[in-house]
Amino acid sequence: MIAEYDDWDATAMAAAVANGAVSAGELLDAALDRVAARNPALNAVVLMQEEKARAAIAAGLPDGPLRGVPFLLKDLGCEAVDFPSHNGSRLLANTRYRLDSAIFERIRATGVVTFGRTTSPEGGVGPATEAAIHGGPTRNPWDLARTPGGSSGGAGAAVAAGIVPAAHGSDGGGSVRIPASCCGLYGFKATRARLPDGPYAGEGWAGMAIDGFLTRSVRDSAVLLDACEGADPGAPYWAPPLGKGYRAAIARPPRRLRIALCETTLTGEAIHPDCRDAVRDAAALLESLGHAVEPARPGADTKGMMAAWTKIVGCGTALGIRKALAAKGRALGPDDVEEVSRSTLDYAATISGADYLESVGKIHAYGREMAGFFDGWDMLLTATLAEPPAMVGRFSHAGRDYVDYRMGAGMVFDYSPFCAAFNASGQPAASLPLYWTAEGLPIGIHLAARFGADEELIALSAELETARPWAGRRPPAARAGAGPKGI
Repeated sequence: MIAEYDDWDATAMAAAVANGAVSAGELLDAALDRVAARNPALNAVVLMQEEKARAAIAAGLPDGPLRGVPFLLKDLGCEAVDFPSHNGSRLLANTRYRLDSAIFERIRATGVVTFGRTTSPEGGVGPATEAAIHGGPTRNPWDLARTPGGSSGGAGAAVAAGIVPAAHGSDGGGSVRIPASCCGLYGFKATRARLPDGPYAGEGWAGMAIDGFLTRSVRDSAVLLDACEGADPGAPYWAPPLGKGYRAAIARPPRRLRIALCETTLTGEAIHPDCRDAVRDAAALLESLGHAVEPARPGADTKGMMAAWTKIVGCGTALGIRKALAAKGRALGPDDVEEVSRSTLDYAATISGADYLESVGKIHAYGREMAGFFDGWDMLLTATLAEPPAMVGRFSHAGRDYVDYRMGAGMVFDYSPFCAAFNASGQPAASLPLYWTAEGLPIGIHLAARFGADEELIALSAELETARPWAGRRPPAARAGAGPKGI
């Protein structure tokens, strides 16, 4: 037993390895014990590759900043030769890769010990993780009746439950920040093109998707982002260069900032009272730290952006299905994909090339509209979600039409009206676990900064973490020895 395992973040674990207090093999054993005890109730960790992890340790781990720390990859993207993937889909089950992706190469160079993947919904579409290929829903360690979010829901559940201290995720419409909010974690979406997409893609979803991480601490995100930032060779575009980097940024507080407070959706609708209270509470905390907080709401065409986002992601989803079928040399079978994906094929067939390019233009125009708003503000403060974590089943892909799933009343964009705005604009944004409801559910606070101002955003995140530490807030599933009955 490693008594401190459940209390350490990844940085502390790596320090314990470096000073000889614990070995990488012992940490892997502890992680695997927690998978055995906690994962049956959560359904978060899949495609285990223990032998690959042990072989990596035996061969000698890279001397990186997280050497020896157990780690998990999302079952979507982050292509790796040693880690086949289902990509959340029966159609793509057991996909193997010829080359490691650039993002995986950089993650591996940190010295982490990767031993498996975490669940994601089919195609990465949706704010819940309930893929048929994974045998049912992934559940939230704070309340098993609720979702841990999506599409990096398995990553969020695994980190919140203390299986690993940090995990890979990705974010094309909030897919890191939504699980961070649902699971009481820190989730940072970097500026567009800050992290590499190659060699398998030039960009994801017209530049709206980017890799990321679910972490317990801001410093762990800083370490991983520093290790992975920068375009890979042949990238179609690059993000503005960083100054001294994420870790240097969190070493000192940011300047005093002018922060816009929006306690409604970006289109003016009311949000759940718990989420509104969380935003007001965060505003008071920021003011107590000397920041200027005033009510303001962007005038950008958010509803138009959401319609354009839906077309782009629909086309991307359909393309992925068609490519998989072409590789298999057959037509779509009745059990290959879930109903949201199947309806996406029909929807995408109605979108012409001109329609698609018009949607990309709308996304670009939205970015300019948001940039205009940020001429007068350093940050925008909102809730991460308009409601507390949703109940399991609400965002199931079964019996759903894609467009209604995204834009119907009470569906995805009503539940998550903030996150996708900053995938569209390309701006950095983060979800911070600063608030819990009376029922003990985490509520994420969302902060977004100007395009390229990643360092200022993560510095503010670190200041808030210091002012209101959240490391001690753990669900019952994160207690040492807690098995399914202890959750």
